[in-house]
Amino acid sequence: MSFKATISRHQQMIDGLLSLEPQVNQLLQRVKQCLLNGNKVLFFGNGGSASDAQHLAAEFVVRYRKDRKAYAAIALTTDTSILTAHSNDYSFETVFDRQIEALGQPGDIAIGLSTSGNSANVISGIQTAKNNQIWTYAFTGDDGGKLKTIADDCICVPSNETARVQEGHILIGHWLCEALDEGLPDS
Repeated sequence: MSFKATISRHQQMIDGLLSLEPQVNQLLQRVKQCLLNGNKVLFFGNGGSASDAQHLAAEFVVRYRKDRKAYAAIALTTDTSILTAHSNDYSFETVFDRQIEALGQPGDIAIGLSTSGNSANVISGIQTAKNNQIWTYAFTGDDGGKLKTIADDCICVPSNETARVQEGHILIGHWLCEALDEGLPDS
């Protein structure tokens, strides 16, 4: 595989993101209102998507580009004691559910990341969030998988290539952080 071919596939994915502008603007408005109301954003996913969840939660809490008030966010992928205890005592398929029950509340937003849209534990986490009156977003790829039919909103990066989908999720996440930095009060 040539470098040029990879960059070309990357560029095609980026060009496809432009069609998602209405959806990402809606996401911005919901997240903005969530934070202004004193609520939080819960991020979760598996593997690279777990890393992306942690990355985005860190951008919210610490800062993106400017020094400002911390935004309330948490990645449900970081507490190894909870993750391993739950997976051992219950099931990996429900690994995010207890954290959503314990930490989530109405007015929060749950963002589940799954490149295929078919990760069983992300599906279960989204369903648990909905059952607890938490607005849900799925960040997926291609056709959205099962998450597209379950989540309140679904942002499908127009690619079926895992790496390109993950790149799209981070591009959207970084844009969201930048837009929040510009659109929320500093204190």
